[in-house]
Amino acid sequence: MVKYVSDQTGRFSQRPHYLPKELDRECESAIVDFLKEQNGEARFPVTTDDLTRMIERDTDDLDLYADLSGFGPTVEGLTEFRPGQKPFVKISAELSEDERRQNRLRTTLTHEWGHVRFHAYLWDLEPPRPDLLAHSPDATRQICKRETIINAKQTDWMEWQAGYVCGAVLMPLTRLQRLVGSYQEAQGLYGSLDAQSAHATRLIAEVQEAFGVSAEAARIRLLKLGLIGRADAGPSLFDLKPAA
Repeated sequence: MVKYVSDQTGRFSQRPHYLPKELDRECESAIVDFLKEQNGEARFPVTTDDLTRMIERDTDDLDLYADLSGFGPTVEGLTEFRPGQKPFVKISAELSEDERRQNRLRTTLTHEWGHVRFHAYLWDLEPPRPDLLAHSPDATRQICKRETIINAKQTDWMEWQAGYVCGAVLMPLTRLQRLVGSYQEAQGLYGSLDAQSAHATRLIAEVQEAFGVSAEAARIRLLKLGLIGRADAGPSLFDLKPAA
């Protein structure tokens, strides 16, 4: 059961504090169940079409060709929360219209789904106060910038959680552990790999290919799980306890 703590941002009186293992469990279950329902089996990498269908199921509207330039030069996604209704999600047209940005489109789609799945209910429990809306017109929107899509600071709790969800959906924990375990067994390795090593570089490339993500998304996911880091810092691959 999720734990609630005081929300220091002032948006809510309390906000959810998810442990990484809770997010990993919920996200893997959600994407596997969805893929089996849609396709009869869960295969990875998840297609962009499947990610789109999952968001469309959970929102009232998904706009893949939005002009978000008015919110800032690096804003690539936006979720608008509506108490009592499903959210709206907007994705920058710059991502959807450029084939070279497919990885960024996929991470942004999954990031926004993280807000829909793990945060939308908060607006039902505690709709924004009129005084808050008067001082902050964007209080019902989560405006997501390129630089925080996959690796926000933990003090920015909504972005950090959605960024973690992004990795956990595209690279589910058990499947990622299986891939890393096979690589380490083939190479005679054990424990966390030095993030600066040639083995870590090759492993990141394998994760990229297996899950259809960018090198940066793969690297951050492996770092957050402790699968790469300092050469002497890692526990056994099969005894992972991701840091909060």
